[in-house]
Amino acid sequence: MKIAIGSLNQAKKSATEQAAAFAHLDAKVIALSVPSEVSDQPFSDAETKQGAVNRASHVLKRAEADIGIGLEGGVMEMEEGLFLCNWGALASADQPVITAAGARILLPDEIAERLRKGEELGPVMDQFTAREGIRQHEGAVGVFTAGFITRDEMFLHIAKLLFGQFVLKYRK
Repeated sequence: MKIAIGSLNQAKKSATEQAAAFAHLDAKVIALSVPSEVSDQPFSDAETKQGAVNRASHVLKRAEADIGIGLEGGVMEMEEGLFLCNWGALASADQPVITAAGARILLPDEIAERLRKGEELGPVMDQFTAREGIRQHEGAVGVFTAGFITRDEMFLHIAKLLFGQFVLKYRK
């Protein structure tokens, strides 16, 4: 089986590989850069979900894969402030796209204000931590949970939700 993830982000690829192994799928996972067709910084649950769906659909076709995976991180406004949000999508030929959402965490006001002014979370986190490539490693969720949950773990949870639904459908 060929599984393609619509991102070159190592945290997303690792999550997809681990979830496929957990689902006992004999699969090769490849990573390709495909467009999300949403903002660089998705700013709602709906936009973040759409980005995941778009990535899954695009990479399925581009890679001629059996399964296309899209994992998208974004933010969403709530009464308490700006929260991280994360969505995943699994596309396969001739089947409806499967979606799942992940954990939410409130962002500190100093980060939220910069995002509201149009900045993107990845570069903001690099400046905040004085490190490069936070989104490729622990992510904002790792920084703001003292490493208790990292970005790849958060995306692994979503990928397991996706593969679990997929396996259930095809076991019937």
